[in-house]
Amino acid sequence: MPLNTGNTAFMLICCSLVMLMTPGLAFFYGGLVGRKNTLAIMIQSFVSLGWTTVLWFAFGYSMCFGPSWHGIIGHPGYYAFLKHVDLGAMFTLGGNDAGIPLIVHIAYQMMFAIITPALITGAFANRVTFKAYMLFLTGWLVFVYFPFCHMIWHPEGLLAKWGVLDFAGGIVVHNTAGMAALASILYIGRRKVVENLPHSVPLIALGTGLLWFGWYGFNAGSEFRVDSVTASAFLNTDIAASFAAATWLFVEWMNARQPKFVGLLTGAVAGLATITPAAGFVSPATSALIGVLAGVICYYAVALKNRLGWDDALDVWGVHGVGGFIGVIFLGIFASKAWNPGGTDGLLMGNPTFFFKQCGAVAISSVWAFTFTYGMLWIIDRITPVRVTLVAEEKGLDAELQGEEAYPQGL
Repeated sequence: MPLNTGNTAFMLICCSLVMLMTPGLAFFYGGLVGRKNTLAIMIQSFVSLGWTTVLWFAFGYSMCFGPSWHGIIGHPGYYAFLKHVDLGAMFTLGGNDAGIPLIVHIAYQMMFAIITPALITGAFANRVTFKAYMLFLTGWLVFVYFPFCHMIWHPEGLLAKWGVLDFAGGIVVHNTAGMAALASILYIGRRKVVENLPHSVPLIALGTGLLWFGWYGFNAGSEFRVDSVTASAFLNTDIAASFAAATWLFVEWMNARQPKFVGLLTGAVAGLATITPAAGFVSPATSALIGVLAGVICYYAVALKNRLGWDDALDVWGVHGVGGFIGVIFLGIFASKAWNPGGTDGLLMGNPTFFFKQCGAVAISSVWAFTFTYGMLWIIDRITPVRVTLVAEEKGLDAELQGEEAYPQGL
């Protein structure tokens, strides 16, 4: 297959955009926590850039896209240390004819693997030891992310063969991360030292801007070529984020009697997470509706979390878990072959079977991500303490665990 320079250049740009999302997430989370814990939350995102890449190179890509074992996981040794990959190898899995090199697909998918576990860290902010987090990062990728990536995005994957669709990661990224976040907060427990006010709203705004910008590569790039579906996915991403941001702003304004900037930013992220599974399968008008629904539902999911007393510090479950979940359901309802001939029709287009498959798939991912994460944290706790000491919480994790401070006293 000849190299398509246009598609290849586009995918390299998208790869760079998705990479930028992880530093963006670090800034987003860093602004939301207190001054004493800024570096501790940011390093959890940045370390994934390094360590997840090591795992991806060693066996991660192979477990996701290598020859399938019963549709559940790829052969970990086939692409181990990028064996069977050379300069002329093209990405042709599932009959893909976009003309992009295999190494581009490896790099692009790696960026998804990097940011997904980093999303979870906002839930247990200010409470987890770094050693436990490194074990968590490794185990979660191997037993949650890699299998679901294979089952949904490998053409021989169990859920892919069943007919489940997930354009850019509603199940693979957001729902699994959100349910893992819920399991984490229930296992680890509440913070002893609670910081409910963000220390830097400008940092949150910077992080949101980088995430929003990178999300164009996240969603539009998932078509793996430049065509009209790519363009619609790009536009749908912006529309859903914008409508969700405005909706969250107005709902919170109505309830709190003040327009909140952090609410506007959080709403945008909720819209981005919710449109992700459907971005390349629905119309722009549907994306606007999805954005409005995301703004309302995710806002009240966060309110429910607060009422139940769950200490999801940075609202990972309410934004990513709930957003990813409802996005997959909305895809089952609103999918239209008129907007992606390679997709399928949803419930409103007379295909209830697809709708029920989407519901079943997101239920399976939710149960597995929650159950495994809870059990894995229990095992890690037997190896090394998961939770930091009360002294560390009081002094701040930056100084106590890392010996570094974002804002040293006296400077």
